[in-house]
Amino acid sequence: MITLSNGHAFEYMASSGALAFDGLGWPWEQPLRWLGILDETAFTTVIKTLTFQPRCGNLRWYNPLGCIRLIQDGTVNAVGLTNPGIEWWCRKIGPLINSRRAPVVASILGEPGELAAMAGMLNRFDLTAIEINASCPNIGSGLPKDAEKVFDGCRAVKSVSRFPIILKLSVAHDARNIVREVEGLVEAISINSVPWQIAFPYRRSPLAHLGGGGVSGKAAQSFTWKLVKELAEMSKIPVIGPSVWGYEDIGKLRAIGAKAISFGSVFLRYPWRPTFFVGKDKRRKK
Repeated sequence: MITLSNGHAFEYMASSGALAFDGLGWPWEQPLRWLGILDETAFTTVIKTLTFQPRCGNLRWYNPLGCIRLIQDGTVNAVGLTNPGIEWWCRKIGPLINSRRAPVVASILGEPGELAAMAGMLNRFDLTAIEINASCPNIGSGLPKDAEKVFDGCRAVKSVSRFPIILKLSVAHDARNIVREVEGLVEAISINSVPWQIAFPYRRSPLAHLGGGGVSGKAAQSFTWKLVKELAEMSKIPVIGPSVWGYEDIGKLRAIGAKAISFGSVFLRYPWRPTFFVGKDKRRKK
């Protein structure tokens, strides 16, 4: 369990993009919601990452699977931060969040000045926290590996935001130096998908034409879980454990130090599993 400074406590998270820009799910997930097989209220949901300006990325609404591939025990995606921008979200989605009964975290990415501007715009909404995405593997130069730059972004958001900050890192980061810098600024750390070239250095990505993409799911566990363990051992900042694929993964993540559990690409492959896993886990603990 992770308890933030605003009193919100959570144990299960739907990671950025799993349930769209509003936390209610993508169109193809709606039948499962109506049937109760996918229950968004079981999670603290991180919306799909927003940028200051609209970003085309690689996702095309007429072909949503064009930048996503299913691989053995996981997925690889090169969505590339496709999003309509922060102003669109504040105008169309934000007001609806204020009447929601499920907790929502906004995810933002940009330079420190852009992050501060976006965080300020988000202050008027009923959010649980802000996630700073410092680690998208699908946008080339968008990964700030320098610890000082990540720190500057966290400091910029902290200076204007009324919400707790979650920092999303990558296995490609110098995590030890970054964590040392952000102590006292961020209240939790989440972990992104693994760049293809790190997960499979000797194999060509099925999305090579889009830059390779990020690997998630069970196929990423050897990398993301190693980072969970390292972060849990080196810092007091609680870590959110990613890459859940089977129910037993929840216990394994807790055993290596994760304080909360994040469900990401499993929503894409098996969208009913996260709700089922959470319900089973809660029953087991009673």
